[in-house]
Amino acid sequence: MALGSDDLWPGFRSGFVAVIGRTGVGKSTLVNALVGAKVSITSSRPNTTRLPVQGVLTRRSFQVVFVDTPGFHKPRNIFGERQNASATSSLDAVDLVLVVVDASKVIGPGDRFAAASAPRSSYVVVNKIDRITRRQLLPRLAAAGALRFEGGTGDSGSAECFPISSITGKGIDELVQAIGARLPEGPKYYPDGILSDSSEIFWTAELVREQVLSHVGDELPHSVACRVVEWEWPLIRCEILVERSSQKPIVIGAGGRNLKAVGVAVRKQLPPGAYLELVVKVEKNWQRREDSLSRLGY
Repeated sequence: MALGSDDLWPGFRSGFVAVIGRTGVGKSTLVNALVGAKVSITSSRPNTTRLPVQGVLTRRSFQVVFVDTPGFHKPRNIFGERQNASATSSLDAVDLVLVVVDASKVIGPGDRFAAASAPRSSYVVVNKIDRITRRQLLPRLAAAGALRFEGGTGDSGSAECFPISSITGKGIDELVQAIGARLPEGPKYYPDGILSDSSEIFWTAELVREQVLSHVGDELPHSVACRVVEWEWPLIRCEILVERSSQKPIVIGAGGRNLKAVGVAVRKQLPPGAYLELVVKVEKNWQRREDSLSRLGY
């Protein structure tokens, strides 16, 4: 993207901030709260975020490009390995890293792995403080501050921690101001009003997947992938892919109930007049096939 000289002036700060952590700590909800708009889909299911998604926050004196990343986890297949690699590669050439941990759970191996992947200059964001008592918060902050970063060096308790709740908004403003102050002087990477770099096609497929996860329960969240195969406005045709024939009726639901509910929920989030056609197809073992993963953009 070409940057003009008018986009850079003394005192303005800008940069890229990667948001990392193990699965389930609320990274996507945090990014949405930081940006102030929905730029990344969310779900109670782990590994909802599969590809890095950028959300843009522009204030009068700074601009932050947040990079929401897949959660670190123990991979069970090629797809899981690619997700971990994608999260790690997102740390390249960013100005700051936020290591997110869940205040309602004790620090575990996944949190330590995430911290070990991040530079010592990273912030630790202790999310979901709305789920614990004030008495529980202090020991959780101490444990988060003791995380060791890249190289395994650094004094215990030296990490700068920010207790926040992405749901209630508590601590979000303080975190935003701290991030803005840490960024280097630089240009606006995106014009005012731009909140994400996601294309309409990618975002629509993500909205469909979000609603599928919402309507199928815990039965097959990892086996679902979505892709838009036709975009001839107002017609949008999206394929919902599953790995086995037995999974197809679960997505469709009795009498097409699930599929209809997914379509209704997604259309509410699309521009008026959109005609969304959903088709469920079987892409056998797509998580374990290099050709399928590449075709799906993973």
